[in-house]
Formats: sequence, C-alpha cells, structure tokens
Amino acid sequence: MDKLPKIAFPVVFLIVILIIVITKSAVTIGSGEAGVLYKTFGGGVVTDEPPLGEGFHIVAPWNKVFVYEVRQQEVFEKMQVLSSNGLEIKLDASAWFQPKRELLGKLHKEKGEDYVQRVLLPTIRSAARSVVGRYTPEQLYSSKRDAIQQEIFEETKKIVDGQYIQLNEVLVRDVTLPPTIKEAIERKLKQEQESLEYEFRLVTAQKEAEKVTIEAQGKADANRILSASLTDKILLDKGIDATIKLSESPNSKVIVVGGGESGLPLILGNN
Repeated sequence: MDKLPKIAFPVVFLIVILIIVITKSAVTIGSGEAGVLYKTFGGGVVTDEPPLGEGFHIVAPWNKVFVYEVRQQEVFEKMQVLSSNGLEIKLDASAWFQPKRELLGKLHKEKGEDYVQRVLLPTIRSAARSVVGRYTPEQLYSSKRDAIQQEIFEETKKIVDGQYIQLNEVLVRDVTLPPTIKEAIERKLKQEQESLEYEFRLVTAQKEAEKVTIEAQGKADANRILSASLTDKILLDKGIDATIKLSESPNSKVIVVGGGESGLPLILGNN
C-alpha cells in the first residue's frame, strides 16, 4: 500500500503531459479556411505542399499552424485623390478578394497575415489616384464612373496577381466633389437638359407645321385638278343623272323640263 502512491504519481504526471501534448498538437481548420504549417525544426514555412484543409489535424507540438480565411472577403477604403485639373475628390470604394489557396504558404512567408494592409489597400489607393487623375470632376460625377471602376480594377489586379492575391471586383460606391464644383456641374447639366427639351419642342413643332402644309397642299392640288376636269358638259350630264334619280322618288310631284337657267329640269313640290 505504501508503494502505490509512489507509482501513481509518475503515471498521473505522464497522463497530464500526454494530454498537454495532444492539446498542443491538435489543430482544427474551420469552414472556408486553410492552414499554413510552420516547421520549427524543418525549414520554417512549408511552401512546397498544399495548405491544411478544413477539419481536424495533428501536428508536432513544436510546430505552428497559421489559419487564413480563403473565402471571398470585402475590404472598404476611403481615399482623397486629385482630378485631372487638380481638384480634390473623395472616393469611397471597396474590393472583393481572396488569397490564392494554392499559394497560401508563399503569401504567409513573403507578405504575412496582414497582407491586406501591406499589399492590397496600398495598391488600390495607387490605382485610384492614377485613374482618377485622368478625368475631370464632371466626368467623375456623371458619365465615367463605370469606366473608372473598371480601370481601377484592372490596374489593381495587374499588381496583386503577382502577390498571391485573387482580386474579384472593385466597386466605386461614392464620388464626392467639392460643393461649389458639384453645384456648378448640376447647373450645367440642368441647362443642357432644358436646351435639349427646347430643341425637341422646336423639332416637333416644325414637323407638325410641315405635316399641316403638306395636307393643305394636297387638298389644294386635288381641288385644282377637280376644277380643271369639270367642263360644262360633264356638269350637265351629272345634273341630268341627279334629276332622274330625284324624279323616281315617291315624294316628287311636278317636274318642269328645261325650267332651270342651265336648261336642267326642275322638280317642284312634295307629297
């Protein structure tokens, strides 16, 4: 009985040590994440093997695992940039990105866990300054926002592709101009719109006038042709035809042949 405590103590101690070792060795990679293995006695960051995938992993307790999110993420950035004529423009943008999973080891080794602040954001700011500097405030305010957004995306992507980052999209969410410039642009756009509306009304009125003129000319031409074709003989024949039809009516009472000035019969009286 005296020997039992002496034996139990080392066993308990070993069990505790084993539990600590297992706890230190167990790594769980969550959904949408990947792990970069760092071997303390094996050359440091592992770059020639795929990163650890989702789930439970056992690693040597003297090694480390750095966990990265590999799903698409979004970062926001507010910048002050200059337009082509030197005016200060406030730009509110965001980027959709994710680290390149197969190159996660190189990203960790060369850029570190704060790669967004070290690489991505400075690149977006540089691209935005370069692109916005090509346009006037009026273009930034109205017609060129989509083009600016695409150009910033392309310039940023060109750089970060070689930095183990996959850029999916850049969105220009807001462009803020100095108040005086904004008001001047809005006045100009309003005047242009009013001018376009006035021109439209003039064109519409002109077309309507042309339509009325054409219709009147058509009627005049028709009357002239009709007048030219109506001879005395044709009028007499038509009058005779009309008199015959009237004489056949049950309401006719007296027909005076040759009673009119033109020699046409006259029909007098009704029942």
